[in-house]
Amino acid sequence: MAQVVVITGGSAGIGRAAAQAFAAKGYSVGLIARGAERLDRARAELEQLGASVHTVVADVADAEAVSQAADAIEAALGPITVWVNNAMATVYSTIADLEPDEVRRVTEVTYLGAVNGTLAALKRMQSGTIVQVSSVLAWRAMPIQGAYCGAKFALRGFTEALRSELLHDRSPLHLTMVHLPAVNTPQFDWARNKTGQETKAPSPYQPEVAADAIVFAATHKRRDVFVGSSTPPTILASRLAPSVMDRVLAKQAYRAQLGKAAAPQTEGNLFQPAPGGDQGSHGRFDTGAKTRRDIYTSRQGDAVAAGLVLVGAIGLKMLATSPFFVAPGLLARAVIRRVG
Repeated sequence: MAQVVVITGGSAGIGRAAAQAFAAKGYSVGLIARGAERLDRARAELEQLGASVHTVVADVADAEAVSQAADAIEAALGPITVWVNNAMATVYSTIADLEPDEVRRVTEVTYLGAVNGTLAALKRMQSGTIVQVSSVLAWRAMPIQGAYCGAKFALRGFTEALRSELLHDRSPLHLTMVHLPAVNTPQFDWARNKTGQETKAPSPYQPEVAADAIVFAATHKRRDVFVGSSTPPTILASRLAPSVMDRVLAKQAYRAQLGKAAAPQTEGNLFQPAPGGDQGSHGRFDTGAKTRRDIYTSRQGDAVAAGLVLVGAIGLKMLATSPFFVAPGLLARAVIRRVG
């Protein structure tokens, strides 16, 4: 019997690419998402790859709906062996311009949606792997995505607590996080945008790179998997010189995320599925999006702690002169292993 993977947010973007990657490995695939039409298209693609597929229209913010979806997938495909929490929502806005219901909804989808998926998995999986699809923004918050960053920080805290509990209980379940950079998905056109400017993906990777990392995380015993050559250095820089990073991002993060073209305020897919047809996994940044398999894991399971030990020898002066890539890059290369 084929192994069974469940992917939330599986109808587009990273989830869609991950579903294709798991199907290519012989998995049966269960998909949970809000958009029925895109789920049907995703099912057709996966069946062409020879996979058994079951799709469920559900909102991950609804814990009971997620539990029922898990039951339906198990009934159709068999016991779940991998669960991938991938669904997300964001709002491009300064915090001062956010409304309480927007913050609540981003939190319900991006954080509580992953919590709901994790709880559903824990109740059903005797072994296997739970994959939390996270972000470099779970380590270093960025301006104009405050609600999303808060949700990702919360997910990292929840996951670390659960990991210790699983170790205490000697559970055979493995829990891992995949920390992503910007990825070329439809998100940048679907997200609610209140900035007045067109959003863009800073130095994005193609979704297939993220998908490869998710499959790697599901099939290898790693605490954390980092994607993108700048992800580990950025995480280390945020720990070693947070005030420097504050100032760097105050100057650079706006132009890194916003284009010069004006854009009307959009409602986005925050409360309803994105309108329109099937965009698949890719966004509008195919030109220039990276295809290198820049996937890394920490050698000792804790790159940040190891980096802090090494920083005394390397010196903080280097960090101050080039906070993104010089000292952090040296530290990152010293304590992580490239698997791509």
